[in-house]
Amino acid sequence: MAVSETGTLLQFPCAFPIKVVGLSSADFAQQITALVQAEVPDFRPETVVLRTSQGGKYLALTVTLTARSQAQLDALYAALTRHPGVKFVL
Repeated sequence: MAVSETGTLLQFPCAFPIKVVGLSSADFAQQITALVQAEVPDFRPETVVLRTSQGGKYLALTVTLTARSQAQLDALYAALTRHPGVKFVL
């Protein structure tokens, strides 16, 4: 795959999964879903996949969105990593 003029291997638009891991709480999934929707207006919340850690302390969300640009992904990653409950974003 060739690197585009923008310096990325991605070709936009594309389906792009992001995993968000944070401390499990009653509203963590709703907060992350709302944050993604704010950055990606056509995001479909019903596509979120949840997985709780074995001990129940952490919750992992896999959100798959249609990425329109590298700038959009960069903004989303920045917003997600600023969230106080997020431990990491992949």
